[in-house]
Amino acid sequence: MSFTEGVMDTKSETVISLRGVRAELGARPVLRGIDLTVRHGEVVALLGANGSGKSTAVRGIIGQVPLSAGRIELFGTDRRHFRDWGRLGYVPQRTTAAGGVPATVTEVVSAGRLSRARFGVLRKADRQAVRRALDLVGMADRARDSVDALSGGQHQRVLIARALAAEPELLIMDEPMAGVDLASQEVLAETLREQVAQGTTVLLVLHELGPLEPLIDRAVVLRDGCVTHDGPPPRALGQHALPGHDHVHPHAPAGAEPIRTGLLS
Repeated sequence: MSFTEGVMDTKSETVISLRGVRAELGARPVLRGIDLTVRHGEVVALLGANGSGKSTAVRGIIGQVPLSAGRIELFGTDRRHFRDWGRLGYVPQRTTAAGGVPATVTEVVSAGRLSRARFGVLRKADRQAVRRALDLVGMADRARDSVDALSGGQHQRVLIARALAAEPELLIMDEPMAGVDLASQEVLAETLREQVAQGTTVLLVLHELGPLEPLIDRAVVLRDGCVTHDGPPPRALGQHALPGHDHVHPHAPAGAEPIRTGLLS
């Protein structure tokens, strides 16, 4: 096999696959049979209004939400049997970086490296990975500071550095820009740009594209737990369609509401 063929094979590799996924919170259906494929090197944005099922979808992918039906695969392995979690970095919705436990920035970011460390002991290579992650998010100068002294945007940078410290092949981020100041948004966009350039696959939950828009390959729009659009981001779509033109995703169930071009809610 030639080098070119090898690159093409890698590019076509399916990293995340959801088929007919359904999930409930309490007795309320939240995901209603969604299909989603993310391939190696893609940057995919999950968009939609509050309550559309975006966060439930990503929490289902990492096993935090049980499925009532359907199948999820990670790197070609059924999620129920997947064990190589060091290949995946996860950034939850904005929260305090240390979860209320006194800790320094370095300690929090180092926790993200434990999946790669031997017997839970950080070695030279692990410490170097932590420093690189802090450099990437512009927090190296705060490495010894308590996370309690950080702003909201800085907390978010630390959470992203924690995920990057494992040097993941797949990065899943849930609303990384929510409540973050513009300066931090620009830092995060540049950080992601570098990761994507290195071949990292990214799945983002977003309420709006903001500074990340140039990085997005595909947008998957959810409404009421159904996929209503899978393709170019809505703004790009709007350049080729009349304002107000409706698009219904081919996999949406009968009766699903269409997405109105350019609107996420």
